Amino acid sequence: MDIEDLQTFVAVADAGGVSAAARRLGVSKSVVSRRLFRIEAELGIQLLARTTRGAALTEAGVTFRDHAARASAEMDTAREAIFPDGDLHGRLRIAMPFSFGPTHFAPVVAEMAKRHPRLHIHSSYSDRFVDLIAEGFDCAIRVGYLQDSNLIAKRVGPIYGKLLASPAYIKSHGAPETPEQVPNHPALMQGTETWQFADGDRIITVQPQGSFKADNATALAAAAVAGLGIAWLPDCITYDHVASGALVPIMTGYPPPPAAVYVVRPPGQHPARKIRVLTEMMTEYFKRNPDLWGLDS
Repeated sequence: MDIEDLQTFVAVADAGGVSAAARRLGVSKSVVSRRLFRIEAELGIQLLARTTRGAALTEAGVTFRDHAARASAEMDTAREAIFPDGDLHGRLRIAMPFSFGPTHFAPVVAEMAKRHPRLHIHSSYSDRFVDLIAEGFDCAIRVGYLQDSNLIAKRVGPIYGKLLASPAYIKSHGAPETPEQVPNHPALMQGTETWQFADGDRIITVQPQGSFKADNATALAAAAVAGLGIAWLPDCITYDHVASGALVPIMTGYPPPPAAVYVVRPPGQHPARKIRVLTEMMTEYFKRNPDLWGLDS
């Protein structure tokens, strides 16, 4: 049984449909359908039930998916054992935030593509939360305080930030002096996140409140400059605003602990070498460019 057919079946099973799997694999839907037909013809049993929403695994498909995934992983492991230092090949689909991705992470991805010309890299830039498994991504670069999930995460570097407000907001509304006062001020947030502040060795977690939300850090910085409220933002986004006086650090006696950048991937025993290489290059990038992430830390 062709290993490429097995990998295609696993991609369809994980993505929930032929179209999503085709996007992940970088091939046409007809190619994916032909590979699925060959597997089902070889086994003499239906593995997928086609629906208007995509494809659902049959009982046999659920069983076969696990075996096919292990076989595919073993083949990848074998290739890496034989050619541990060879060029990467295949495809790598990466999801990364729009706030940082094009300016801070894209150079690393471009360098990876330059070093490994046989590797086809597909990058997606968005500040929305991406479901790696359902949308067929190999990995993602995520920024902030990582939420609990079944994903496997590798920290590659720190992100420093501050609580800030505009001089006009401070003049009209004052500024919080302790973490307990933070919920009394309109917060500019991405969603329903919590904010953390350090009081010596103690970490205080607060639930900010606010009506202005945006899924992009640059947009939140613009809202803060406009005087709409207070915001926790990374230094690499706000450095120019702070230098010009458009934003002022507040509550400096309770600094936020550093957040971090992570490379996250779906669960699995053996991470693909292409993900390990990306993780190593990201780590080295942070070591070479510490000032990008905490210019006045």
